[in-house]
Amino acid sequence: MPGPRVVPFHGDETLPKKVDVVVIGGGIVGVSTALELAEHGLKVAVCEKGGVGHEQSSRNWGWVRLSRRDPREIPLMIEAIRIWETLDKRLGRDTGYKKASITFACATEKQFNTYADWNRYLEPYQIESRMLNGQEFAEMFPGLRNKPYGALHTPGDGRAEPQKAAPAIAGAAREKGATILTDCAVRGLETSAGRVSGVVTERGLIECDAVVVAGGVWSNLFCQRYGIDVPQLNVMNSVLMTKPLEGGPEGALWTKAFSLRKRQDGGYTIASGHENIVDIVPNSFRYGWKFLPSFKEEWRSLRFRLGGRFFEELRLSKHWEMDEASPFEYHRVLDPVPSKKYADGTLEKLAEAWPVFAKAQIAQRWGGYIDVLPDAIPIISAVASIPGFHIATGFSGHGFGIAPAAGRLMADIVSGRPPIVDPTHFRFSRFSDGSKIELMPDMRQ
Repeated sequence: MPGPRVVPFHGDETLPKKVDVVVIGGGIVGVSTALELAEHGLKVAVCEKGGVGHEQSSRNWGWVRLSRRDPREIPLMIEAIRIWETLDKRLGRDTGYKKASITFACATEKQFNTYADWNRYLEPYQIESRMLNGQEFAEMFPGLRNKPYGALHTPGDGRAEPQKAAPAIAGAAREKGATILTDCAVRGLETSAGRVSGVVTERGLIECDAVVVAGGVWSNLFCQRYGIDVPQLNVMNSVLMTKPLEGGPEGALWTKAFSLRKRQDGGYTIASGHENIVDIVPNSFRYGWKFLPSFKEEWRSLRFRLGGRFFEELRLSKHWEMDEASPFEYHRVLDPVPSKKYADGTLEKLAEAWPVFAKAQIAQRWGGYIDVLPDAIPIISAVASIPGFHIATGFSGHGFGIAPAAGRLMADIVSGRPPIVDPTHFRFSRFSDGSKIELMPDMRQ
């Protein structure tokens, strides 16, 4: 099956001669950055090698969640929810956003206590989030046969539609003056006196003073060319969507066996709450030691696989001339084959636990690659070695919900405005300045 059906977005045909900022990547973080920059009067061009939102921005679960975030992301996610709440009005378009709660089930007392400990991070912000006992959970999700020990419940969490959001934001950015170019890969940078002065696209040169690389899983390859080492690996998640189904829950739910959220069309997005596939690729050996703490923490949820992806990445050219096609032009949309075993197996487990889902009919399956960093929080940062060069990548499966605020923070950094939150945790230099890689404890056990 092809990837998810993204709302069509037709890119601009005319390549601008000069802009203030070029954003490389038309995912939700890239177009959110462009919108923020354009609203503050900067000339912006977004260069997307394929279609707007066609990779992980349209393949994620669609959760807009504060719950169970890494504490370092909490201030930025609070700002993101504030943006989501008025985003449709601001855009004049529908993203499908709805505040509908997210609940994380706890199978054991140990897990319950771990979630309760995490919940204390919200106390300074006066965010409503509470622990449910087993009976309260059962009353909230009637019909579910499997009764957990308890759960973490956050009423202010919500959902939006991944196939709508990035195109909607891109459309609003264009109305504010941004140029949105699709099927327009950036082959490389031009520099003058050591700083960014332009980008070379497959259609020609765009002069600019600043660049933001928001390329998701492709960021590492682009940055390598300039000696900028982004320690990034990719994890594949398999997702299915059902046709409209009556009688299911309104709020999203995570358990170890399955996770689900209701869609705007009345169907459900369903995926494993635990299993992800990690393809062994050449970069696995290059960065594996940096990921050892993460692998140790999350080994129960990772399924390592050696297969065709290793050779695909091995064959990817790392060096190309500006007048020849780059790897980005040969891979317009990364559309991995989903694991039918994990996707359909998850639905089977859900149907056994919740009889209403025995009636569910699969409408579509898809796979998506998540760009992951060793500490599982993103880079949103300038790069000191090349003035004018910026990176917004490595959102580690948390990018969709946090994207509107990540875009604002990136725009603040590029334009020199006071940042919406302290960006220290998201600095690129943390991977080279001797800082210890710190992980949030795994709460999925």
